[in-house]
Amino acid sequence: MRVSAAFSTTTAAAALRLLFSSCDHPKTLIPFYSWTRHPSTLTQFTPRLRMVHNTHNNDLSPSSVSAAASFSSSAAASASAAAPTDKPKTQTWLIVGLGNPGKRYNGTRHNVGFEMVDYIAQAEGISMGSISFKALFGKGQIANVPVMLAKPQTFMNASGESVGAIASYYRIPLAQVLVIFDDMDLPFAKLRLLPKGGHGGHNGMKNIINHCKGSRDFPRLRIGIGRPPGKMDPMNFVMRPFTKQEREELDFTFQTGLEAVRILLLEGINRSATFVNSAKSLEQLQ
Repeated sequence: MRVSAAFSTTTAAAALRLLFSSCDHPKTLIPFYSWTRHPSTLTQFTPRLRMVHNTHNNDLSPSSVSAAASFSSSAAASASAAAPTDKPKTQTWLIVGLGNPGKRYNGTRHNVGFEMVDYIAQAEGISMGSISFKALFGKGQIANVPVMLAKPQTFMNASGESVGAIASYYRIPLAQVLVIFDDMDLPFAKLRLLPKGGHGGHNGMKNIINHCKGSRDFPRLRIGIGRPPGKMDPMNFVMRPFTKQEREELDFTFQTGLEAVRILLLEGINRSATFVNSAKSLEQLQ
């Protein structure tokens, strides 16, 4: 790229000098293009037109001037096209929902991370039909930001096998790996977004941290599923399906979660966290 840009500008300048050195007319002002290098880059040039004296006592016909101007403009356009735009490439985000594979676990509390990713995929028109890195996998864009959606099929406690492999293969920074999962320590349908943190006793998150070389520096969106009633075993509770009323509340929560993801990609973690952590649930709004 640098060679072609430099060659285009140098060639144009040399050609102009050669053209006008063959004409006969004393002290005639002739058009001359020069290129000024941008201070911020070594490869971008700006063409500048200036008038110089024809010192070769040669005749400068109107057709020569026209041809020279046309050639100069063409060369300038060529040089401009050869120079890079220096537009930064948007970094891809990996958005992961945690859950367990199989019909047995569909619609259960422990699979709410899967459901959130499905909701995002449907809203943004991203197909999740492929299987890669032990996960249901999809690629697309959200608000013109490239994203990868993943639902690990390793079962919850081995989620890190999939997440770690995807992030490593595509070289996605952990700061742009969003993990969505259920949390019993949050009230039902409540969302909480944090830029980093521990596993909070969640086995799926614990496994992801292990496969990320112990790093906890990745954002996570927690979806509250509430505490088990009475003395119910927590393991039994997370495998329970949602009631009809809970499902209505959860659908509202997914809408909020989708908007949070869009804000995250466009405006950053702080703005998104403020939105999520101050959002009211459907029950609070009624």
